[in-house]
Amino acid sequence: MGNLPLSTSFFKTDSTTSDQVITERFVARRIRSGVIYYYSPVTEARSEAVCPAKDFHTSGPPCLISSLSPTSPPVSDLSDSSSFPPISETASHMTVFSQKQSYSSRPLLVFFSWLGARPDAVAKYRDLYLDRDMDVLLIQSSVIHFLWPRWGLSYGLEVLSILEEPSFSNRAILVHASSIGGYTFTQMLSHVAQEPKRHACLAQRVVGHIYDSLVVGSLEHMATGLGKTLIPRLEGFIRKTAMFYFWLFKAYTADLYERSIHVFYNSPVTSPALFFFCENDVMCSPAVLGRLMDFWKQRGVAISSRKWEVSTHAAHLRCHPEEYVSTLQNYLNSLPTCSLIPKM
Repeated sequence: MGNLPLSTSFFKTDSTTSDQVITERFVARRIRSGVIYYYSPVTEARSEAVCPAKDFHTSGPPCLISSLSPTSPPVSDLSDSSSFPPISETASHMTVFSQKQSYSSRPLLVFFSWLGARPDAVAKYRDLYLDRDMDVLLIQSSVIHFLWPRWGLSYGLEVLSILEEPSFSNRAILVHASSIGGYTFTQMLSHVAQEPKRHACLAQRVVGHIYDSLVVGSLEHMATGLGKTLIPRLEGFIRKTAMFYFWLFKAYTADLYERSIHVFYNSPVTSPALFFFCENDVMCSPAVLGRLMDFWKQRGVAISSRKWEVSTHAAHLRCHPEEYVSTLQNYLNSLPTCSLIPKM
């Protein structure tokens, strides 16, 4: 979790008020506040090479493309929000897309970022996947989505609706959730669990899920995370205030958190999972995380993990870049390697 100045960013979910930014290698489009789509336009010839027309009528589960090695050098970070023109908040989610911009042969990395993530930090993760021939959908959360779970559930439904729009509905999905991003992903899964028949396709499209610095344990872990994120110098005060708030509004906070935990443990997504964590993370109980991984193994989920004795919450890539990327690459190599077959 990054640091957020409370006076300016308490309710914000992203650092841009953008419609579109175009670089030499990709286009960045804002779908709504907190949701940005990064994609690399491909030629018709390349699309046919990745997913030949003769294969379009075959059947099979969605899976990743065959090339998982870096294909392009890193690009500069999109950290200057002044380069984005303003757009209307009332615009339809997907009106910014045309049919030619929907590349169903490319997997979609859905990145649920940590709270207060800076653009330059997010860009490092974005580039990891753009370099591996995936498009990236960035999902940024607000602290209010966590403090008032009903709003978090509403936001989760919006994200789910976006992924089920025609521009994304044929895409294989890889999920990467960091810190509070795991909570936001769970809020989305809550709707999948409530209406399994309606959203069954979404769960089947997730070919893998990655959790970096998942916040697990007790309410104390959650309150500590808020303190370290919002105003670090007042961490103790924020933690105590948050604990009082959870007690005061138990039916609207703590009870709903318990329901979310139940949903996550019994997640409708059962594809291979990867966990990054460390022993010294005060926002994550390694013992509780270990029990979660054991429970998933019993459910038949293939589990990979990388643990460090000493690292930094939501910053393992910065602290241990070589080990992080190597572990991630090995995990990606273990996933199915054919492209998602478009519907005709």
